[in-house]
Amino acid sequence: MREDHQIAFFLRESAQPEPERRAAALKGLGRIGRAEHARVLAEAADDPAPTVRGAAALGLGRLGVPEAGEEVLPLLMGDTDPDVRRRASVAATRLGLSGPAVTRAFARLLSDPDHHVRINALDGLSAWGVPGDVTALAALLGDPDPAVWGRARTLLYRCGEDPAVRAEVMRTARQGTGAARARALEWLPERCIGQLLDSLLTGLHDPSPAVRIQAARRLFHVEQQQVQDKLAAALRTEEHPEVAAGLLRKLGGLGDDRVTGPAVRWLRDPVAGPSAARALGTVDPGTAAPHLRTALTDKTLSPHTRAATAAAIGTIGRWDAVWLLLSFLDDPDDVLRAGVLDGLETLVDNGLRPWERHPVAWALTDHLATDDRHTWRTRNALDGLTQALPDLRRLADNAPSGEVLAAALSLLDGDDPTDEHTRHDVRRFLRRLDDPHEPVRYEAVLGLERWVEAAGSLPPDSETARGRLAALTEDASPRLRQAATRLVGTLDTGPP
Repeated sequence: MREDHQIAFFLRESAQPEPERRAAALKGLGRIGRAEHARVLAEAADDPAPTVRGAAALGLGRLGVPEAGEEVLPLLMGDTDPDVRRRASVAATRLGLSGPAVTRAFARLLSDPDHHVRINALDGLSAWGVPGDVTALAALLGDPDPAVWGRARTLLYRCGEDPAVRAEVMRTARQGTGAARARALEWLPERCIGQLLDSLLTGLHDPSPAVRIQAARRLFHVEQQQVQDKLAAALRTEEHPEVAAGLLRKLGGLGDDRVTGPAVRWLRDPVAGPSAARALGTVDPGTAAPHLRTALTDKTLSPHTRAATAAAIGTIGRWDAVWLLLSFLDDPDDVLRAGVLDGLETLVDNGLRPWERHPVAWALTDHLATDDRHTWRTRNALDGLTQALPDLRRLADNAPSGEVLAAALSLLDGDDPTDEHTRHDVRRFLRRLDDPHEPVRYEAVLGLERWVEAAGSLPPDSETARGRLAALTEDASPRLRQAATRLVGTLDTGPP
């Protein structure tokens, strides 16, 4: 009964001369009214006050009577007031309205100046999986609001089988401007690149850096000498650091010596500098080495550029690379140390000179115990360096942390049953099966797995190991459970 009194009050208020009272009444009717009150809300769509028209749209959406909104909401979606258009578009989506009139209304709103309305239009069209106006939809790829262009891209993808959509995206990729063209180029599948080749080549000189970036990125996959020549020519004249960085990465990866001059020019740039350093690591070592040495010691360069330079020095592997990198191994900058470790890892992988192996092993094992920011990076640099094994065994017995202990265990021998040191390593693995640190237990299981694969069974003095391994098959760590289960299975069936 109380609700009927409220409805009666709202009906009286909806006829009052003050717009604020009429608007409040319509909102109230939408909240507690019944289907028969939809007519009052629909008639208010012609009210001269925009606040009242907006309240009518809001009320119709709340009331939940689709038939009442089919005619008036598409009209309100074309209202001169943005708040009315916004409320009407939300109400139409909430009521699930469909049909040509609603689709046309949403399509018009794709070009609305209010970004909230554009979002509502995209949501409404997405609910039915239709593009509305394909030209306006593709143009929204250039919208400055991620909430708009992201929705537009998703809807274009959903409607990608529509020939009109495909044609408009291709047209935008060829002739669009700015961000719209760039995102169309980014969105198109690889099979379309052949049709766009001429457009992509001209796109290398587009006024928009975003277009140049995407044009270059798509051209990277075209294996034609003329395309590589165009990319090299574009790099020579490029002035935008992000575009230059992409070109340097690609041409450097191809080993194109034409990157040398531009790479030297871009080394001091904080954005393109790291790519420039990596590119120098792929060209003639005699030409690149002096520039890389200078860059590594130049503290005015960004840490990321110096780190990339350190990694590049390891790649080119000149006679002084080891000693140069070791001098920066304990630098206070975390980023630079990471690059130094990457450079040393490359040098170790490629094979150190005999007189370099012990100094590198000693330096890296000391570093493993002290640099907790790069424990596993240091571990990777040590991999394969047998001269480090004595120090690694000492760390495996008395490491300063669980992570360092795990890293040391991961580098110990476990696959040569005839070696006395290996048998001691296996006992280290067995002792660590009950370690409180999960990484240590995990590496201990992997170490035992290496032994079992080589020897065919656990060592004779490991009677309790099976029970401890069985317990680890129920460990909270998924990777540890998997490794322990795999090892128990191997013990039960024998190595393959």
